[in-house]
Amino acid sequence: MSDNPIPLRLKQARNKIGISQKELGIKIGMDESSASGRMNHYEKGRHAPDIETLRKIAQELNVPLNYFLCEDDLSAELACLVFRLDDTAKKTLITELEKMERLEMEAVVEQREKLPEVTIDIKEL
Repeated sequence: MSDNPIPLRLKQARNKIGISQKELGIKIGMDESSASGRMNHYEKGRHAPDIETLRKIAQELNVPLNYFLCEDDLSAELACLVFRLDDTAKKTLITELEKMERLEMEAVVEQREKLPEVTIDIKEL
């Protein structure tokens, strides 16, 4: 992915709901005569939308604002899934992820403890 993930993410989200660049531009308040061209510039990466425009686009495409900044597809998919959860489910997810992280860290520590101790006599070097 290029340095700026916004163009690809914008095109993906727009295509997913099946609307044209012009339709999206008009829905977020752009003038009908310039909507298609401006949206095309955003998708081609020639221009970047300001944060308020990006917020309107996110709302219209039903994706979280941070979706546009995800550098990989898994992160983008995860952002969208979390976005659709209610607050209770988000809190549950955070708790479960924290448990997974602790278990992973415990496994790393356990593996390190199994490694033989290595000592080096500096005089021998």
